Amino acid sequence: MSELRFEAVSVRYGHGRHSMTAVDDVSLTVPSGEIVGLVGESGSGKSTLARAAVGLTPISAGRITLDGRSIDVRSGVRRQLQMVFQDPYLSLNPRMSIGQSIGETMPDRPRSQRSAEVRRLMQLVDLAPERMSQFPAQLSGGQRQRVALARALAGQPDVIIADEITSALDVSVQGTVLNLVRDLQSQLGLSMLFISHNLAVVRYVASQVVVMYRGRIVEHGPTADVLADPQHPYTRELLSA
Repeated sequence: MSELRFEAVSVRYGHGRHSMTAVDDVSLTVPSGEIVGLVGESGSGKSTLARAAVGLTPISAGRITLDGRSIDVRSGVRRQLQMVFQDPYLSLNPRMSIGQSIGETMPDRPRSQRSAEVRRLMQLVDLAPERMSQFPAQLSGGQRQRVALARALAGQPDVIIADEITSALDVSVQGTVLNLVRDLQSQLGLSMLFISHNLAVVRYVASQVVVMYRGRIVEHGPTADVLADPQHPYTRELLSA
């Protein structure tokens, strides 16, 4: 896996007096083989930062690199990043079967090999391969999120960005998805930026935590240290909530 780095990244919308800064001079690193938790309330800029990394939102300043190479459309580096979105139902094509959704992201793989690889990935995320022919509407929310994870892995990424992937799920299902994330990180050595508004969730999966507030990073460090002795008032508020 690879190191994802944000260097003084800013994202602004609009121009002049009507402009709004969503991300303001943010620098952070996702080390190779680690899960970094990015936390903050809605509107803090964390999802905007994630969308900027995968090219869905243009940056206004700074740069984003993967192993030192700038990520842009021309570099070809962006395909090494995969994003898993909050709502798996919206991120999956309802007219494509599960097998088709996972298989379409496989780079340069002959059709004859795709079925076997789809089955392997489904088993990796604890989904029965017999569900290949089913459609998203036939699955539960937790099962759809497992499909979304398998789809991301099918692209053979160096880094996965997981944006609030448990917040749309029932509490009883969240734990199974979090356990899956930990298992995948252990088996595959995944590098992951794990975004959440829930510090308890981040405590469970991440080795480092980054706290965003109003578009800026206000605290960053090893998860156990930050949560045991938060230095910024906003981090303390998140913990108390």
